[in-house]
Amino acid sequence: MAEQPSYISSRKLRTPRAAAIAGIIFGVLLIAIYTTINLHIPAVPDDTGAWLETSGGPISLALMLVPFAGIAFLWFMGVVRDRLGLLEDQFFSTLFFGSGLLYLAMVFIGAALAGGILTAYSMNPRIATEGEVYIFARAAMHRINNVYSIRMAGMFMFVLATIWVRTEIMPRWVALSTYALALVLLVSVGFLPWTTTIFPAWVLLTSAYILFLNYRYQKVDEEESPDGES
Repeated sequence: MAEQPSYISSRKLRTPRAAAIAGIIFGVLLIAIYTTINLHIPAVPDDTGAWLETSGGPISLALMLVPFAGIAFLWFMGVVRDRLGLLEDQFFSTLFFGSGLLYLAMVFIGAALAGGILTAYSMNPRIATEGEVYIFARAAMHRINNVYSIRMAGMFMFVLATIWVRTEIMPRWVALSTYALALVLLVSVGFLPWTTTIFPAWVLLTSAYILFLNYRYQKVDEEESPDGES
């Protein structure tokens, strides 16, 4: 039998174990972003816009972090898919990717609307707060962040919990607690501002648990790999 060429490796391509840290980064960033928003922007969408004068700086800083949180969330989705491996199902994967990407898109749209309001205020404060454009943008931002995005987050969690129950790659208590939190997001009325922090907090804790499992079974994987053979 011909020798295997030296440029062909027998090691399987693996997702970096430290990639689970991306979920932790996403959770920390988005919790910080939504905390800043909830503390500085009134929960009601028909506010007078006074926050633009007093809280423009903190809100601008929070909005700058949104793209980095989004990148980290994409990495988190990759980590979750990596744990599925050959057990991945096309039907549930479609729902998983679809709800995750829709959630992320809505977070970006909400941030873009907030950034647009801040830019308009810096150019002309009177028109930005007294015109109908502010009322529309503010109401749209509120609906996207507090209604549609959290329901997509609930769908994401519900599908992932179902995958975990069917494949048993995560403990049952993790899947059941995910179901419970998903139900809260799916049926919430959308007017509780701190509800938006449930999903990033769940991602943070789930990623921390996945990272714990990765390190726990690291030695076992190394012993089964060709490089670990004596």
